[in-house]
Amino acid sequence: MGPPLTETYDRMVAAGRLVADPAQRAALAGLEARRLWLEAGAGRRRGLLAGFLRRPPEGPGGLYLWGGVGRGKSMLMDLFAEGVAIPERRRVHFHAFMQEVHAGMHAARRAGTDDALAPVADGLAAACRLLCLDELQITDITDAMVVGRLFERLLAAGVMVVATSNRPPEDLYRDGLNRASFLPFIALIRDRLEVRELATPTDWRRLKLAGAAVYFQPLGPAAKAAMDGLWDALTGGAAAAPLVLAVQGRRVELGAFAAGVVRAGFWDLCGRPLGAADYLALAAAARVVMIDDIPRLSAANYNEARRFVTLVDVLYEARTRLLAAAADRPERLYLEGEGSFEFARTASRLIEMQAADWGG
Repeated sequence: MGPPLTETYDRMVAAGRLVADPAQRAALAGLEARRLWLEAGAGRRRGLLAGFLRRPPEGPGGLYLWGGVGRGKSMLMDLFAEGVAIPERRRVHFHAFMQEVHAGMHAARRAGTDDALAPVADGLAAACRLLCLDELQITDITDAMVVGRLFERLLAAGVMVVATSNRPPEDLYRDGLNRASFLPFIALIRDRLEVRELATPTDWRRLKLAGAAVYFQPLGPAAKAAMDGLWDALTGGAAAAPLVLAVQGRRVELGAFAAGVVRAGFWDLCGRPLGAADYLALAAAARVVMIDDIPRLSAANYNEARRFVTLVDVLYEARTRLLAAAADRPERLYLEGEGSFEFARTASRLIEMQAADWGG
């Protein structure tokens, strides 16, 4: 059995990795009750079929934790997911999770399965008792039409679902196509999960960046050290994994991803044949994008430069926070060759995005 989550939190505060926040600590109390329940073996299924034939086990149930950007939801989820000493647990970003679900359904259809969702949900339920989903948001009708049945089946099997979101349940998929058919999912969340607002007034992510440089040049050890420091501060030491995007039937893997922050090199983002659809998926999945090793641009790397322009445009329109390490100042990155004149707008946007109040 692991240590109490509040002890872990207090140690991180004492070490200077976190600033004490009463709302965060209060939310940990509810997560601690769930940790103890899971580690005691409560609700352990004797078989997957049995989970569907009986009422869900009595216990604290799942949790839907919502609040504004930068309030510490992902950090709390990481503490919880890492602190629960059971093997049948999984922590995944909601965007990546739904890509996995759709891929599994596609495989089931190819195999001739009538109900393509059933084997996917059953496989997930068989593999974990705790499913932690970070940054739940519904913007796609394909997700909206699937997620209700998926959650219903997982919860019926006794899986504890803990989710974070920037929105209360009633604001999910607001104004979405055919939203009436999505409303039962909102009712399911309200009925089966504890809905709790993380009502701290402090945007810790913005505070960590307040007054801090977010664009570093020239490239070298100092720029790398600065980027490393911001990565550690923004992710709180959370375990990182590649960000995997499913875009128009393709699987795109990018850099390192943790706590809503993705970090990748220029050549990873712009050296491959990626386009606006890929960058839109990136902006939807990440709140902060960190780009390392941006070189000087010219006719010699024209294709890469054009992709970089598209990437900056997408991040700008999405009001995504951008941190970068580059060979020179924005206005000196692209001085000669075809496209250098048009790059002036990109340079202007890069400068604007360095403002302390930039971001959604």
